Amino acid sequence: MIVNPQLFNYRLITGSLIVVIAAVTVYSFTNNQSIEAHQQFLEQEKKLVENELSHMIQRYDDVYSTNSLIASQLEIAKLDAKNALDSIRLIRSDVAVISKVKQRVSVLQSKNNRLFHTIDSLKDVTLQLQEDKLLAFNELQKERSENKYLAEKHKALLKSIEEASILKANAFSAKAFNGISEQAVITHKASKAKSIEVCFTIAENSLAPKGEKDIYVQVLNPLNNVFADKGAINFDDSSLIYSLKKVVSYQNQVIDICLNINADEDDQPLIEGTYYINVFNKDRRLGSTQLQLN
Repeated sequence: MIVNPQLFNYRLITGSLIVVIAAVTVYSFTNNQSIEAHQQFLEQEKKLVENELSHMIQRYDDVYSTNSLIASQLEIAKLDAKNALDSIRLIRSDVAVISKVKQRVSVLQSKNNRLFHTIDSLKDVTLQLQEDKLLAFNELQKERSENKYLAEKHKALLKSIEEASILKANAFSAKAFNGISEQAVITHKASKAKSIEVCFTIAENSLAPKGEKDIYVQVLNPLNNVFADKGAINFDDSSLIYSLKKVVSYQNQVIDICLNINADEDDQPLIEGTYYINVFNKDRRLGSTQLQLN
């Protein structure tokens, strides 16, 4: 069999070209896929950096500090993050650029960690101070409540002692006499009465102060006028019109007292009706009784 050399060479060249074209086609397809994958990777990296910066900015907006220095640092860090976000949005996806931005984000993140750690520490301190303040306030309120209770108890005790220490009297009685001498006899006739005798007993009281006590007797006739008017005595914002004053020495013992009140000329003759007799220790009334004259 005779082979044509020219035909053989042509076939060889054609086969080689086919192989080369196939190889180039495969390489081009593979290379395009690689470039496309790389571009997608860069876009994803860029998106991740953008999301991280956006999250960082959002966290700045969510954080508030009353500390002026911390607030200033937060504002500066927020501005840096915004500038970095604006920069990466404007640039094309490039390995070197994205790498630089990621380094910048890493630096910002490191600063943020320290800054937010400081903020958290300040929050913990503030929270502890608030708890201590609340505890101190509760303790103060408790102490005030206890002091108020003790003050009220002390006041009540003083009042009880004061009430227990005042003079007390009983067995009040009153009689009218037809004269003022020892021979005078009891009468129930208003026209014959010349004097009124008031008797009472001051009780024993070991808590009452010893000493002289001012005793006042006030007799009111049926017309509500003071019988045997001796004038008025003032006690702070009150006054007392009395019929007789007697100073007695009190030594915490029982004292039986009888006092004679003589009628003035203006009182005679006495009028018929009920006479009201009140006995006072200064301005405090010890007791009272009545006398009926016909």
